[in-house]
Amino acid sequence: MTKNYARKDIQKIAGYTPGEQLSGRRIVKLNTNENPYPPSKKVEEAVRSFPWEELRLYPDPTALLLRKAAAGLYGIPEECIICGNGSDDLLTIGLRTFVGAGEGFAFPEPSYSLYPVLSQLQAARPIPVQLTEEFELPEDAAAQAAGARLFILARPNAPTGNAFPIDKVRGLCRDFDGVVWIDEAYADFADDNCLGLVKEFPNVVVSRTFSKSYSLAGMRLGIAFGDSGLVSEMNKLKDSYNTDRVSQAAGLAALADQDHLRDSVARIRATRARVSSSLSSMGWRVLPSQANFILARPSRISARELFRLLRDRGILVRYFPLPRVDEYLRITIGTDGEMDEFLAAVRACGA
Repeated sequence: MTKNYARKDIQKIAGYTPGEQLSGRRIVKLNTNENPYPPSKKVEEAVRSFPWEELRLYPDPTALLLRKAAAGLYGIPEECIICGNGSDDLLTIGLRTFVGAGEGFAFPEPSYSLYPVLSQLQAARPIPVQLTEEFELPEDAAAQAAGARLFILARPNAPTGNAFPIDKVRGLCRDFDGVVWIDEAYADFADDNCLGLVKEFPNVVVSRTFSKSYSLAGMRLGIAFGDSGLVSEMNKLKDSYNTDRVSQAAGLAALADQDHLRDSVARIRATRARVSSSLSSMGWRVLPSQANFILARPSRISARELFRLLRDRGILVRYFPLPRVDEYLRITIGTDGEMDEFLAAVRACGA
């Protein structure tokens, strides 16, 4: 047997499991919360016209032009902004910055399955805060997380899709004696967002991704906002060049086309409402979603079995064999045509 040279603690970690990626046949891909519509034409133009000879040069390590554009768009100073190789990179930077080995790291449960993995990688002490029966943030969330250095909160939450009331999040920011990190990967699909809390509290970070609403999942680009003191400390931990020249150019172009963003989001929200209504009429329990996906429980067949039947038909959704969500499927909102195929397959499977 080959010797395992990895650290003992790493050998014990299962690692994060991303959504399945199939190739070789046509599939309807509704399992990784990608945007079904292409990026802005301005992004296409920026990438096609990128001066290839500049690829021999390192990128701007601080992504200054991108941060300046974000500062102008969101009204937050550039020194309060940090960019990363996707928002997951920023989450890793945040955990490494604010939580030491053995120190407490709080996160809701159920939520993004990467959080407990990050906790293990940092050798932090995980403090899961159980959501209520309706998957809402409990009133005593700050008390449950007492002793933690960092509380990461996904809003809208994944995989449930609901957005915790801002006043409740504000209370957590006020009462928690540590950094509150609000992971807003899906915020553009919601009715509101928490970016304003960055200006209210010195202990708040809000992160966003270009993967979902801007259709740039293949570029790996994320951005976070926080007090300049927090950002300054995080900059010490990030890789020197954690965003490349092409992704910075694409991100700039994406931010410059807010009309495209609004159109894409509106189409997805409309389809989300239609599919939620259709599934509800079949007897499914569909949780209210503010994201680009829905979490729904089939009425006449188990979620695990339906996941398998749909996969056999070339339709990928996400199934989590985890407590409290193992009776549900998470379904990314695709194009209207893709969702019609999904609904037809659901009916054909007797679900």
